[in-house]
Amino acid sequence: MSTPQNDLGKAAIALAKDLISRQSVTPEDGGCQALIAQRLKAIGFTVEPMAHGGVVNFWARRGKSAPVFCFAGHTDVVPPGPLTQWLHDPFKPFEQNGKLYGRGSSDMKSSLAAMVVATENFVAKHPDHPGSIAFLLTSDEEADAVDGTVKVVEALKNRNELLDYCIVGEPTCETRFGDTVKVGRRGSLQGRLKVKGIQGHIAYPHLARNPVHQALPALAELATIVWDKGNESFPPTSWQISNAHGGTGVTNVIPGEFLVLFNFRFGTSSTADGLKQRVHEVLDRHGLEYELHWTLGASPFLTGKGPLIEASLAAIKQVTGVDAAPTTTGGTSDGRFIVAVAKELIEFGPLNDSIHKLNEYIHLNSFEPLTQIYENILERLLLRA
Repeated sequence: MSTPQNDLGKAAIALAKDLISRQSVTPEDGGCQALIAQRLKAIGFTVEPMAHGGVVNFWARRGKSAPVFCFAGHTDVVPPGPLTQWLHDPFKPFEQNGKLYGRGSSDMKSSLAAMVVATENFVAKHPDHPGSIAFLLTSDEEADAVDGTVKVVEALKNRNELLDYCIVGEPTCETRFGDTVKVGRRGSLQGRLKVKGIQGHIAYPHLARNPVHQALPALAELATIVWDKGNESFPPTSWQISNAHGGTGVTNVIPGEFLVLFNFRFGTSSTADGLKQRVHEVLDRHGLEYELHWTLGASPFLTGKGPLIEASLAAIKQVTGVDAAPTTTGGTSDGRFIVAVAKELIEFGPLNDSIHKLNEYIHLNSFEPLTQIYENILERLLLRA
């Protein structure tokens, strides 16, 4: 029996509170996935645990035919920070002034709760629905992200189990619920630069070689480069230094090396290899002796116009009256891994104004429309195809 529309929010709030109360500081899961798996099994899902490297993951599916629609997300949360600065215990969900407080309330246990309740209601209405519904969950998104979603995706790819549509429940809205849908993300390229010098007494600089002095002109040039102009989907590529360190901690020693950490956020106007080449050209032209190690955290991806975006924008408009803006702004997400097996992928969830902050919260009046939107998208893609 389906749940009345005005009770969907209440059901999602109850599940969200249960999830928030489970301490799942990354990469711990705290029993969240077991709770969700139990709910999914009760409505006919086959749940396949895919733990790896101490990380809890699972893949669940109901149905064997196409199209395959997947809800994806993570049960881990970032550390709460100083407990004394929280209004209440971050793992004891608390309602106040129209908000539900707790670590993970916005990022992203409320989205998971809405996904589960929306699916339960959809299945109750349409037990013999066409196509398949799936869930892909991990507890390794907020940390290293090496044993989580990427491992599940590898398993799905190896057995050619592909997705037609996927929604990641990241908090995407910016100023008003329903205003933003992520249709792609920028790539992330990290550099670890070690500029080598010769250590020496600071009073005898002619007997040493200061790597900080040598590196600064090159770094200043890198900071002024226009890497690209972006395009209609992505802003221009940015290059930022995140950390710099040199010296022994005293004032009378010229350091022997200078360590600089930097990061590119780039769209489809540039490539990782092209950015690497341009950095090396600058460093070499300045005559630096250096080591540079690269880490490609994510490649940019973009979902073009198609059934998923159309259904999502229409569902958001129907439920909220808001015309959502498709964007690619923000950091990375596990969508960067899932696109390897998904034809179309978007991210949609609640407001992101309190994510990773002290006293994280979600507006209580977001639960009802969020759950309705997820169910509405299911109906549009599985029933109206």
